[in-house]
Amino acid sequence: MKEITASMAGTVWQVLVSEGEAVSEGQTVIILESMKMEIPVDATDGGTVESVKFASGDFVNEGDVLVTLK
Repeated sequence: MKEITASMAGTVWQVLVSEGEAVSEGQTVIILESMKMEIPVDATDGGTVESVKFASGDFVNEGDVLVTLK
């Protein structure tokens, strides 16, 4: 299982993938908002989305697992 983590604390602004969806390396999976800036979170590997751990509006901390891939 591969994990995509938050690079900084912020609020989930937009979730761009859903469970079962195929993603490729470098694809943006979530957009975080912090200090009125939008921060894209990209997949570091390709795979299939196993789970999305947060929804729009949720607060995340740096290092939280946002998405798992299989």
